[in-house]
Amino acid sequence: MNYTTQAQLDVLAERQRQIQVEQFSPRTDDNYESGQLAEAAICYCFSALKYVMAHDGSPPKWWPWAKKWYKPTTPRRDLVKAAALLIAEIERLDRL
Repeated sequence: MNYTTQAQLDVLAERQRQIQVEQFSPRTDDNYESGQLAEAAICYCFSALKYVMAHDGSPPKWWPWAKKWYKPTTPRRDLVKAAALLIAEIERLDRL
């Protein structure tokens, strides 16, 4: 049985947004050789769980990039961002 859920569509749309709007292309992603994409995804998962997010919106201490790139919103949106980042990491590994 083939079907597509709204969650799947939202994750794919977020991945496209990361590429087109934020300009994080596959070429850019290839520079993250130390697991930064997966690390960022984990940070958004924790944010969605309200597990480690500071009250001031600061990123977890293991956030791999500048603070300005950490943009938590709602639990669902943060999980969509996390899933899109995981897709980016899987695609990066596939290109190796």
